[in-house]
Amino acid sequence: MILAPEVTAFYEARTGSVQYVVADPATRQCAIIDPVLDYDEKSAATATIQADLILNFVTDRGYRVAWILDTHPHADHFSAADYLKRRTGAPTAIGEKVTEVQKLWAGYYNRPDFPTDGSQWDRLFAADEVFQLGDIPVRVMFSPGHTLASVTYVIGDAAFVHDTLFMPDSGTARADFPGGSAPALWRSIQEILALPPETRLFTGHDYRAGGREARWESSVAEQRATNIHISKYLTEAEFVAAREARDRTLPMPKLILHALQVNTNAGRLPEAEGNGRRYLKIPLDLFATVWD
Repeated sequence: MILAPEVTAFYEARTGSVQYVVADPATRQCAIIDPVLDYDEKSAATATIQADLILNFVTDRGYRVAWILDTHPHADHFSAADYLKRRTGAPTAIGEKVTEVQKLWAGYYNRPDFPTDGSQWDRLFAADEVFQLGDIPVRVMFSPGHTLASVTYVIGDAAFVHDTLFMPDSGTARADFPGGSAPALWRSIQEILALPPETRLFTGHDYRAGGREARWESSVAEQRATNIHISKYLTEAEFVAAREARDRTLPMPKLILHALQVNTNAGRLPEAEGNGRRYLKIPLDLFATVWD
């Protein structure tokens, strides 16, 4: 019998991000997936509003945090993994391919001394590795394409597919970030859609297509039948051509250069300098842009 975890979503409207608390109802152990550290790019202010909402919820529900999980190093928001680790003592984890992302971005930021061995996390998962959330087994699927390091966590009857699949009316994730690949994204999507049709799929973002209310849960069957990309582009060649054409029209996320130096460091902010302030480093003219 496939167990069903309790899944609670926390929608962060400023970046369209969806954070999750996933709990084993029998043991009350939970995992926090893709938590957001609040950041305002205009003032460079950080805050823990979202993370504290999650902590309060965990306390109210009587859960114990067993894991803090990243699906990949995010390009559009800061990760609150480090803050939540310090508050809960729970280990942090991500897929082991994060080291490839670290090496790539250490070069972009000209940080030759930055550790690129993934040691910022407590655990690096291998493909198809299985671990426990209470009594529920969790399988780690590698799902590259959107990024080199993207993983899907299959927890009982639920799969957390990060930015690989969006809600059916929004299609699929872009694959033009450094290390991204539309062919790899196609293969990752096919692996996700090979899960049982009733599998609950939880996406990492929702941009409220057409102004509707935010949504984040679908199923394998629903995605197969109605996803505006998957149901239309039925071969890898068709999908890759459409995905790459679409990506060429998209501007870079406004926080990508801010976020990757934090998120390749497991959500740790830069160390304070001699004057007590922290500083981000932004490489200029790194990307060609679509002006918006």
